[in-house]
Amino acid sequence: MFSWLGKQGGGRERAGGSDLVQTVTGGLRDLYMRKLLPLEEHYRFHEFHSPALEEADFENKPMVLLVGQYSTGKTTFIRYLLEQDFPGMRIGPEPTTDSFIAVMYGDSEGNIPGNALVVDPKKPFRKLSRFGNAFLNRFMCSQLPNQVLKSISIIDSPGILSGEKQRISRGYDFCQVLQWFAERVDRIILLFDAHKLDISDEFSEAIKSFRGQDDKIRVVLNKADQVDTQQLMRVYGALMWSLGKVINTPEVLRVYIGSFWAHPLQNTENRRLFEAEAQDLFRDIQSLPQKAAVRKLNDLIKRARLAKVHAYIISHLKKEMPSVFGRENKKKELINKLPEIYTQLQREYHISAGDFPEVKKMQELLETCDFTKFHSLKPKLIEAVDNMLANKIASLMSMIRQEESNMPTEMVHGGAFDGTMAGPFGHGYGEGAKEGADEDEWVVAKDKPAYDEIFYTLSPINGKISGISAKKEMVNSKLPNSVLGKIWKLSDCDGDGMLDDEEFALAKHLIKIKLDGYELPGTLPSHLVPPSHRKPLQTAE
Repeated sequence: MFSWLGKQGGGRERAGGSDLVQTVTGGLRDLYMRKLLPLEEHYRFHEFHSPALEEADFENKPMVLLVGQYSTGKTTFIRYLLEQDFPGMRIGPEPTTDSFIAVMYGDSEGNIPGNALVVDPKKPFRKLSRFGNAFLNRFMCSQLPNQVLKSISIIDSPGILSGEKQRISRGYDFCQVLQWFAERVDRIILLFDAHKLDISDEFSEAIKSFRGQDDKIRVVLNKADQVDTQQLMRVYGALMWSLGKVINTPEVLRVYIGSFWAHPLQNTENRRLFEAEAQDLFRDIQSLPQKAAVRKLNDLIKRARLAKVHAYIISHLKKEMPSVFGRENKKKELINKLPEIYTQLQREYHISAGDFPEVKKMQELLETCDFTKFHSLKPKLIEAVDNMLANKIASLMSMIRQEESNMPTEMVHGGAFDGTMAGPFGHGYGEGAKEGADEDEWVVAKDKPAYDEIFYTLSPINGKISGISAKKEMVNSKLPNSVLGKIWKLSDCDGDGMLDDEEFALAKHLIKIKLDGYELPGTLPSHLVPPSHRKPLQTAE
């Protein structure tokens, strides 16, 4: 779908020459520069919330941020996806990754240190320079030619500390850096170890820094093969309880359970579960390039709503300040009354409480500001953003939908993703309705003698049983009528409203597939068609 790449950097390798891609990318960037940026600059939005967006922010590939306590398998997870080592990779039971590492595509392997990285206009990291040398010395880009990285970039973060270790200062605001990345990435993956479910104070603060980005968060319970089924149920329950205390959302987070490294499973009784969970996670990551355009659009809308609210707050504080005397006392009073001001603005401008920034953080930032230098409300700036949200965004959305229908779906390929797509080790191969697909003999034949015994107890006439007779037997499965109706349609190959012995055996086989927990096929696969019905079916085609 969308490449979101322009003329710089990796744009040439993915853009594909689509004028529509350039139109939408340019349109989104133009909207920000002309409509939203003037409002942000006028009310000093960048000092309070997020730095101004640059061209690279609109053109970069989808990014995945990995966060977790040390030794939960973050770096190993990246190596598992790429199926190769990357420069700067260190793996061990102790906190080995002490830096933020942006793993990105490059024609040759190599590292780019943080100070050089933040002056590269082709990379979306220039605004990270505000966190200073203490951070930049702990930031690097690892480049390598890998098929996976042609579609996405991956951000590895330092292992979050626990116990006494978390009291040691990193020298930079770790949570602020995470928040900066969270606003710009497409997916945030929180990794947990099945043996290490405690959420330390620093991890709790890190998760809270993702406020407003809940739709991007996914959770991985890693190393789940090291516990048996009973322990895994307890571990899963304990993890959900722990997450419920730090993530304040009514929805339950999606948790993927598995063991994400290329080593034999220590406990194989949950192998099928792990395979299904890995497949679901891979699908989620593979869809990121396809959804990148909508995600950038959604983030711009969220940013515009916050910028509007910020303008109302700043202009209200300016209006309440005295012209000459008592400024300092009035400033303190206004900061203390900020929750009441929020409520007043909600009523006055019909704004949702969820659109306002966190009160405590806003109060801290306002302490160092001179309120007299704030600007009064400029309705034209607000109207420009309102017009953008009401009209311009809608036209861009229609362009995105147009491209979705006109261009082939873009997916992540390479590395571990290719190992689960096809062949006998693909997920679901040889299971459920796919069983017997590569065999010469009809897969139902092995159970047909048992099915025939039931068939002849139903008093067939001229070798066939009626729908009434078939129903009496099929309802014994306790499956709902909607499912049994679909099985009937799939089994009645000649459409005569009756079942012969082979069609009845097929119906029983499909019931077994459903009872075993597999989905029924939409149309009957060729390998399931009863032998006596295959030639007429092929003639009809």
